[in-house]
Amino acid sequence: QVQLVESGGGWVQTGGSLRLSCAASGRTFSSYTMGWFRQAPGKEREFVAVISKGGGLTYYADSVKGRFTISRDNAKNAVYLQMNTLKPEDTAVYLCAADGGPFTGVASSRSQRYSYWGQGTQVTVSS
Repeated sequence: QVQLVESGGGWVQTGGSLRLSCAASGRTFSSYTMGWFRQAPGKEREFVAVISKGGGLTYYADSVKGRFTISRDNAKNAVYLQMNTLKPEDTAVYLCAADGGPFTGVASSRSQRYSYWGQGTQVTVSS
């Protein structure tokens, strides 16, 4: 089992940057494929990015490709989301999630694969 706690959210103007962190408990963090999702008010949860257990493979939603970067530090039990060139449509609660299965590219974008979720951190981008 793993517990996840996100941090780093906040308010930023259009074009700005934020770096989200997700701290994981437990000694088996490297056993999990890690994903970031987001949910805006009145909208369904949306996939953002995923990273493989070793960190060598990543996959992004088209809406954030080229602007966001996912990374992880298994020694620190943490996964990060660097968000650049933020837009108002990026406003949402951002959640990290852990999947005990392997990284499978597009299939790893499905929220049903993830067994563990954090509470989320709010990101607000003003125009």
